[in-house]
Amino acid sequence: MSQFPARKRLNHDVPSWVESGSLYFITLNCKERGTHSLCRNNLPAKLFETVEYYQNNRKWHCALFLLIPDHLHALLSFPSDLSMTSVIRSWKRYTAKSFGIQWQSGFFDHRVRDDESWEEKAHYIRMNPVRKGLVEEATDWPYVLTEYNSK
Repeated sequence: MSQFPARKRLNHDVPSWVESGSLYFITLNCKERGTHSLCRNNLPAKLFETVEYYQNNRKWHCALFLLIPDHLHALLSFPSDLSMTSVIRSWKRYTAKSFGIQWQSGFFDHRVRDDESWEEKAHYIRMNPVRKGLVEEATDWPYVLTEYNSK
């Protein structure tokens, strides 16, 4: 028996009153925390290609996407005709099959509300490698994709 309480499953359904195109702060964790799963070899470039693919195919709009060795943070918005849950699930399934990433089930999301600044969330995300002791300056972290604009 585990010494930790079971995690509650979160409902990621977007309420009908939420404006289409709202920005979400998303966190995805690797199954094994403390591992060097995402920032190795050429995996970051491959993951960023999938981010751009989803952008170009209008599955999401990516404002910021940052990899940490065992998790990632992103600022994403989703079109109203697609479920955030199904888009994230599809992306995780593809990256798991294609690159052997073992993800924790589910994900964390937080809608960036009008009274919150997306810049504050972006700053928090960019500072994550500094807080983890991976770099001294946020600008030194190479595994970040910012404000991807579709071509």
